[in-house]
Amino acid sequence: MTTVNETLGQYSELFMLLAALTYTVAFLAFALDLVRSRKMPAQALEPARELVPATAGADGDGSVQWSHRTLPQGNSSTGGTAKDTMGYRPLRRTAARIGVALGVVGLVVHAAGVISRGIAAGRMPWGNMYEFTTTGALLVMAVFLGALVVRDLRFLGTFITGLVLVMLMAGAIAFPTPVAQLIPALQSYWLIIHVSVAVLAAAIFTITFALSVLQLAKSRQEKDGKLRLGGLLRLVPDAASLEQLAYRMNAIGFILWTFTLMAGAIWAEAAWGRYWGWDTKEVWTFVIWVVYAGYLHARATRGWDGTRAAWLSITGYLCVIFNFVVVNVYFSGLHSYSGIS
Repeated sequence: MTTVNETLGQYSELFMLLAALTYTVAFLAFALDLVRSRKMPAQALEPARELVPATAGADGDGSVQWSHRTLPQGNSSTGGTAKDTMGYRPLRRTAARIGVALGVVGLVVHAAGVISRGIAAGRMPWGNMYEFTTTGALLVMAVFLGALVVRDLRFLGTFITGLVLVMLMAGAIAFPTPVAQLIPALQSYWLIIHVSVAVLAAAIFTITFALSVLQLAKSRQEKDGKLRLGGLLRLVPDAASLEQLAYRMNAIGFILWTFTLMAGAIWAEAAWGRYWGWDTKEVWTFVIWVVYAGYLHARATRGWDGTRAAWLSITGYLCVIFNFVVVNVYFSGLHSYSGIS
C-alpha cells in the first residue's frame, strides 16, 4: 500500500509539472494578446454605438436630429452581440482564445495532480503549505475561467496565469512536503469545511489583487491621458469598471473569510477546548477580516473609491500573504504545521 501511495505522490508531482508547463504557454499566449492589442485601431476598443433619433428640428419642418447612444450589453441593431460584458466590441483575438483553451487544459491536469495527492495521502489535500498553495492555485485558475462565462476578463489572463505559476513554483521550491499523515489537531471534518472555504476566499482575493493593481495602472493612464506600458493596457477596461468588479468580488471573498474565521473558532474549541486563544495565526486571520471589512465599509459609506480603495484591497491581500508565508514559517504556535522541515 505504501508503494502505491508513493507512486501516486510521484504522479501528482508530474501532473503539477505538466500543469505548470501548460500555464506557461497560456501565459505567453495571453501576453501575445496584449502585445497585439497595441496595433488595434482605437475605434475597435470603444463601446459599440448606434444612431438613434433624438428630437425634431427646432424650425418645425419635420427634420430629425440624430444622436449616438451606447448599445446595451449583448444587443445590437443587427441582432448580434455588439460588445462584450466589459463594454467593448468583440475582437478576433486568436491568442487570447488559445490562452483560455490552454488554461482549461492546464486546469484539468492541475486538478489531476491535486486529486492524486489527496488519494495518496488518504485525505483531503490541504494539510500543509505545499498542499494549500497548489490547491489555492487550482482555485484561482478555476475562478478565473468560471468568470469568463459571464464576463470577458481575458485581459486578466497574463496576470492570473502569472500568479498561478508563482504559486506553483513556491509550492515546489519553497514548501516541498512529502505525502504524510495529518497531525492529530488536523484530523477532523472541520479540515474540509474550514480550510476549503479559506482557500476559496484566498483565491478570490488573489484575483481582486490583480484587478486592483490594474486599476492603479489604468487610473494613472487616464489621469495623464497617455498610453503606458507600451500600450499594453489598451484592452483593459477603465479604472471605474475594474474597481466595481474588484469591490463585488471582495464582498464575496469577505463573506467566505467571515465563515473561515467562525469555522476556525468552532474547530479550535473542538481541538483545544477554547474558541479564541490569541494564537498568532488566529490574530492575523482576524486582522485580514478587519482590513477587508474596513475596505467594504469605506468603499460603500465613506466614499473611499478610486486609488484609495485599490490600495486598501492590495493591503488586504498582502496581509493574506503575510499570514500564509511569514506566520506559518517564522512564528510558533498551535497552528505550526506548515510541513516544512
